[in-house]
Amino acid sequence: MSDTLASKMYGKTVLVSGAAGFLGSHMCDRLLAEGAQVVALDNFITGHRRNIAHLQGNPSFRFVEHDITKPIDVGPVDYVINMASPASPKDYLEFPIETLDVGSFGTRNMLEIAARYNAKFLTTSTSECYGDPQVHPQVESYWGNVNPVGPRSCYDESKRFSEAITMAYHRSRGVRTSIARIFNTFGPRMKLNDGRVVPAFVDQALQGIPLTLFGDGSQTRSFCYVSDLIDGLYRLLLSTEVYPVNLGNPNEITIREFAEVITKLTETATGVVCKPLPEDDPRQRQPDITKARQVLGWEPKVDLTTGLLATIRYFQDLEGSSA
Repeated sequence: MSDTLASKMYGKTVLVSGAAGFLGSHMCDRLLAEGAQVVALDNFITGHRRNIAHLQGNPSFRFVEHDITKPIDVGPVDYVINMASPASPKDYLEFPIETLDVGSFGTRNMLEIAARYNAKFLTTSTSECYGDPQVHPQVESYWGNVNPVGPRSCYDESKRFSEAITMAYHRSRGVRTSIARIFNTFGPRMKLNDGRVVPAFVDQALQGIPLTLFGDGSQTRSFCYVSDLIDGLYRLLLSTEVYPVNLGNPNEITIREFAEVITKLTETATGVVCKPLPEDDPRQRQPDITKARQVLGWEPKVDLTTGLLATIRYFQDLEGSSA
């Protein structure tokens, strides 16, 4: 990040919803490092207090336990970053109504704050807006192939609605807005039991049990390390780009190949076990990040092995501390 962009954040007040989540907590770290005052909201439905424990006592950090589906006024802010939502299949399948509520009522409440204080608004959407894509790699202009009544629809449609209401506030209320479509991201502070492939594989490998492949493992994902993703979000927050921007790593890998990488890095040889592919599970996932490169000057820098080793160490420490 250039000095010019960094100086824009110094002394500014930023509201972050979902601040105790995996990505939200890292966003708080970045904002504080850039000199911002952070007001953090979370109701801990899927976030965890340990993710922000290191920030308690920081005079630039204020935490408010709150469910953003209910209105709140935290006072004047310069930026609003809307990151609150169950984001893993296990979580949003357990909390489908809450997921829809936070994408609709929650997003609107955060937009109201941005409108009230003339704050820039950034909402974190998802590559799930593309559904099981028929265009590959996925570009922002693609409208997607989403099942609106399937088991994953609570998450997909909550994010699609969040994008729609964000654009409505931009067009009708003049709110300065940006939309990030986040692709698979991993790193420390993920939950071991959240159902996503990185913590699931690492957890199984560390336990010495076979890694679970859904389907034949030929489906693909593109994994972005958390520090890269947060840098992309930070750049987007400070940009004037209104329409969605893909943020993710364009290096595509099959899940079967990914299982082999995890096996090698954890120095285990547990093998794999195959189970049926979940309904509406995307067959391909790869971002086209041309727009992010051109508009934000951004692209991922952390290679998969480096990021995974840091993540594995985090999970090893987490399991050791709870032993």
